[in-house]
Amino acid sequence: MTKVIRGKIFVLDDNIDTDQIIPAEYLTLVPSKADEYEKLGSYALAGLPDRYGKFIVSGEMKTAYPIIVAGENFGCGSSREHAPIALGASGVKAVVAQSYARIFFRNCAATGELYPWESVERLCDHFETGQEVSIDFESNQLINHTLGQIYNLKPLGEVGPVIDAGGIFAYARQTGMIPSR
Repeated sequence: MTKVIRGKIFVLDDNIDTDQIIPAEYLTLVPSKADEYEKLGSYALAGLPDRYGKFIVSGEMKTAYPIIVAGENFGCGSSREHAPIALGASGVKAVVAQSYARIFFRNCAATGELYPWESVERLCDHFETGQEVSIDFESNQLINHTLGQIYNLKPLGEVGPVIDAGGIFAYARQTGMIPSR
């Protein structure tokens, strides 16, 4: 059975940094505590400029957008692991960006929170927040159901199984690289 993520998208452009993804004032929340993990998610993308609109409706803990489409250099800035964790805790399953800051991409794999897909072409200029899309893991495609268009994505490669496992330590345990607890 083909793995598919489907839902509404939230569209961003270039250079979305980790301070915009999760402002520093919320870094005191401890993601390993269930209630703080959920609260961390409620602050995801709280540092964005107003021009993007609200990622999470006031009073809600989760977003209505399981997929983010962005431009170049997504996740630039500091190396905080809280950034992909906050997005995952908010309900995001995948980000499709033209390119990523290397540390953010690595933190997606390390934490197992979300899939960092890279687009073959710049997509953020052709999409609007709220459109219905799906990501097909087998065909490496992003389908915009609102527009009736299909876009190719670069394969996830070796990062896919690591995220499927729930992060780097879970993957290492599953594959026998480190002993199970």
